[in-house]
Amino acid sequence: MFGRQRDVTGSTSRSADDFAVFFAKKIDDIRNDTAGLPPPPVISQAPSSLTSFRQYTEAEVRRIVMKSPIKSCSLDPVPTFILHEFIDLLLPYATRMVNASLAQGRLPLSQRHAIATPLLKKPGQDGSDMSNYRPVSNLTFMLKVVERVV
Repeated sequence: MFGRQRDVTGSTSRSADDFAVFFAKKIDDIRNDTAGLPPPPVISQAPSSLTSFRQYTEAEVRRIVMKSPIKSCSLDPVPTFILHEFIDLLLPYATRMVNASLAQGRLPLSQRHAIATPLLKKPGQDGSDMSNYRPVSNLTFMLKVVERVV
């Protein structure tokens, strides 16, 4: 696998399905506990609103890509180090993807996924207690590029 492996710090006999059920229940419990409550008060509002994004140039996207850490996700179609190495060849495609995402206000379907890994909240906690875990999402590199542009 490209990139480094994640240290999940602790072992558990729980399956991915066990964690999915646990975290889904946690979300449902929060929604049930807050259902019917008024939203929190708005302390201040922004003086202006953002209605659209400008198109980014290849030079701007190149700068963002090259300044970004070389981290890859297994969902990335191309490992980040290859994108860095062949940036001049791949830059037109990356720029079109960034600008299309900004113009449409959404990411392509291929970029709307993440790999969630349950990690212990603090080292040394009981790995058999699922409440000691937090889900951490590993996002695709291009999603991170679009986030940086925004």
